[in-house]
Amino acid sequence: MSLGTIDIRIDVPNDEAYLKGKPKEEEEEELEPVQETQSSLKPGGGGGGGNGQIRYRSPSAAELLDAQQQVQMDKTLKRNRQQQQMDSSFIQRWRAPILLVLVPVLLISFVIFLIPSATSPSDSIDTFSRKFSPNFLSKRYAVIFDAGSSGSRVHVFCFNHQLDLVPIGQDLELFLQRKPGLSGYAKDPEAAANSLSNLLEKAEAAVPKELQHNTPVRVGATAGLRQLEGNTSDRILQAVRDFLKNKSSLKSKADWVTVLDGNQEGAYQWVTINYLLGNLGKEYPSTVGVVDLGGGSVQMAYAISESDAAKAPKFSDGEDSYVQQMYLKGRNYHLYVHSYLHYGLLAARAEILKVDGEFGNPCILAGYNGSYKYGQAAFKALALPSGSSLSKCREVAIKALKVNESSCTHMKCTFGGVWNGGGGDGQKNLFVASFFFDRAAEAGFVDPSLAVAKVHPADFEDAAKRACETSLEDGKSTYPHVEPDNLPYLCMDLVYQFTLLVDGFGLDPWQEITLVKKVEYQNSLVEAAWPLGSAIEVVSSLD
Repeated sequence: MSLGTIDIRIDVPNDEAYLKGKPKEEEEEELEPVQETQSSLKPGGGGGGGNGQIRYRSPSAAELLDAQQQVQMDKTLKRNRQQQQMDSSFIQRWRAPILLVLVPVLLISFVIFLIPSATSPSDSIDTFSRKFSPNFLSKRYAVIFDAGSSGSRVHVFCFNHQLDLVPIGQDLELFLQRKPGLSGYAKDPEAAANSLSNLLEKAEAAVPKELQHNTPVRVGATAGLRQLEGNTSDRILQAVRDFLKNKSSLKSKADWVTVLDGNQEGAYQWVTINYLLGNLGKEYPSTVGVVDLGGGSVQMAYAISESDAAKAPKFSDGEDSYVQQMYLKGRNYHLYVHSYLHYGLLAARAEILKVDGEFGNPCILAGYNGSYKYGQAAFKALALPSGSSLSKCREVAIKALKVNESSCTHMKCTFGGVWNGGGGDGQKNLFVASFFFDRAAEAGFVDPSLAVAKVHPADFEDAAKRACETSLEDGKSTYPHVEPDNLPYLCMDLVYQFTLLVDGFGLDPWQEITLVKKVEYQNSLVEAAWPLGSAIEVVSSLD
């Protein structure tokens, strides 16, 4: 029995490009079966199908395009979601390795861009480490020359933005020295300037090259140059200015090369020691007083109350006031400071020999017959036949200090009729520096390996007694650490130091004082000398 034929008619869209690449399954999905129900299954009946014939109608071209676009959009969205998931999974999985490789590549590229091609690899690494050091941009250096009467010394300091000292290599400062000082070249200013050459070279080597142009270099000449005759000191200073201008890569100014006023020297020394002790910014009774015994002068400085500062004597001859006002670490200080020219340890020898030296001096060790030169003058230095004597030497030292010869016009005075500042809390804790420490160590009552030592003025008297009883010949073995040129004057030096403290400054012989060579700061030792105070001032003034 024949069921007849099934008439399938497909209306093909006129789009060959569409059909050419279309998968078979997609074509089948788009064919929708349409069953036409006949009211009568008679042959030739309506609907053109007849005999239960089922006809399928193909969708029109427009319908196929709409359907294709919808399917395509669905697939695109699905693919995007899948891709995002894959990308996220890939990033999560490979993020660490990618960063590990990418970051060094970027850093190396950046370094190559920053560093000139002429530098060596080691230079490049060094430059990079400095440029990207956290403190590189905030570091500031200062180079300070202490041109003293006994020699020239250079100090190099480095500060952070808070004015705290930071290390230079292994230490918190570079310190070097040489002899003689600038005053030793009185007749040859150019030779005086050139004597600083080796010190300058080593100081510059401690400062990074990229910071040298903004690193100040100061030269502070002290008592040695103050005592030169005529315009000798001016000629030497000018030679030093020219030397720094032509030979140094550091920042120099004409007024940074000068003879320090004695009061400046004392004030800087006070700032140095109190800075290192961490006292700046505290109330003045928490600070310490300072006595600094140099070669040509001695300074005393300590903080006093505002009321005592108001009572300070006024000078009528234009001399500097006894009191300086200083603003440090957010606090105002009234600083009593006075410098005694001609009463540093080396200058005091000349003053003592002037008093009694023509026919023998009781302060010279037995067996010595020579001369003592200080500045441009020479003095006969002859021991008495009986040798040196503590008591007789003290008499000469008191005369040299003019303790009883000058009338005191103030309530309290030191030697020479000089106002003593009134005393008070700022003087109770006294730090005594420079030659005091050196002679105490050489005399054997202070360990030279220590930075500080607690002593009493009476200890200098006891040491003087032993030294004055020693002959020059015996002294060579008894005091092996004393330089040969200083040995004949050991009795004189110790007697003078005791007399200066007790008769000159009025200290009790048994008052505890601190001899200081260096001060511990941040687990390092720093020279207790005025250049640090000068460095703090000049660095603070830089733009």
